[in-house]
Order: sequence, then structure tokens, then C-alpha cells
Amino acid sequence: MWGGRSGALLRLSGLWPIEVLGRRPLNCSAASLAGSSSPRCWNCGGLGGPLQGDRFYCPQCRALQPPDPTRDYFSLLNCKRSFTVDTAKLQHRYQQLQRLVHPDFFTQRSQTEKDFSEKHSTLINDAYKTLLAPLSRGLYLLKLRGVEIPEGTDCEMDSQFLMEIMEINEKLAEAQGETAMKEIESIVRAKQKELTDNVSRAFERDDFEKAKELLTKMRYFSNVEEKIKIKKIPL
Repeated sequence: MWGGRSGALLRLSGLWPIEVLGRRPLNCSAASLAGSSSPRCWNCGGLGGPLQGDRFYCPQCRALQPPDPTRDYFSLLNCKRSFTVDTAKLQHRYQQLQRLVHPDFFTQRSQTEKDFSEKHSTLINDAYKTLLAPLSRGLYLLKLRGVEIPEGTDCEMDSQFLMEIMEINEKLAEAQGETAMKEIESIVRAKQKELTDNVSRAFERDDFEKAKELLTKMRYFSNVEEKIKIKKIPL
């Protein structure tokens, strides 16, 4: 995928992994050291093994290092820990990281580095998907604060809101034509926009309980959105 002309362009742009030249042989004991918390490189034993900034590779032997388990998604994607993110910058950072650690770069490398590459790539994908969507981003922010929203929180929601959700679900069940579906989609989209704006303000005030309440409501509307997608699939 990254060979030929694409590979040449990556080299010229400086995005090709920095391990191409001057490699030291991989140690046969690499796998046993992969999970170590030691600050040394698993391959050469040199200092600087753990990730610092964008140093995914050992600065001495250029071996790919394992993911840093202490790094959160915002740090990984170089974002301020905030509900408001620049999605264009988020996408750019995601693409930049995948150019560094994508498994396509490691087909001719040791099994240890192949495994690390898979873990890095999966972690970056998860981080990007989580921070891209307002609902998952908000839930992740709460999680970092030690606040989680368990499933089955109906008893904590006011009856008026639950009645509103029930009415929308009934309209969706009865909707037949395209016009009716679009009307429901418009209602749900407007509700999610309003809730997203309110969640942003709640996080700005560090009002995590309010953010929790609003994100719970967003999750209900997200379920409705999934039902709409399913109903629109031709039988």
C-alpha cells in the first residue's frame, strides 16, 4: 500500500518511519520485555524507550516502542482536554500518527514490532473515533474525571423527557413515507444540536453533574438515530 511512488513521497515529506537506516539487530528476548515499565528500550536497552511526545521509536536503535499506557486520547491526538475540539486538526493528527505506526510499514519487520504497530494503530483509531463524536467525547471526558454513566438510567431521568422520547419512537414506528422520516430526523438533529451546545457550556463551568445529565439525554437520542438508520435500510 505504501510502496513505489507513495513510499518515495513519504520519504521526501519526512513522514516515512525513521527506522529505515542504521538498525541494530532485534534481541530474541524482545517479547518478554515488551510489557516492562522500564524506561529503557526493549530492544537495545538504551534510555529513551518510553514514548515522549511523538517519539514512537527508540532514538538509539530506531525500534518501535510499545504504546504508553498512561497516555490519554487527548494527549495522543495533541488536543486540549476539552469538549470543544477542532475536528480538522484532529483528522490531520490522526493521519499523521497512522503514517508513523500503521502496520503496512512493518510487514518486513520482527513480530514484536508488528504487534506493537497493531496496538498503536488500534489505539489511534479508538482515540480518533472517540474524540470525533460529541457524545463519545463527552462520555470520555467524564470518565477521565471519574464519572461514568451506567446503562439503565431511566429512573434518573425526568418523566417529561422520557415521554418525549417515547413519542418520537412511536412516530418513528408509524412513519411510512420519506417525508415523515425526514421530519423525525430533523427533530432529533435539532435536539442533539441543542444538547451538544448545553454540554459544552456545562464543561466550561466544570459542572460535571449537569454534563452527565445532558449526555444521558444525548445517548437516548443517539439510540433513536440508530433506529432511524436501520429503518432506512431497504428490506
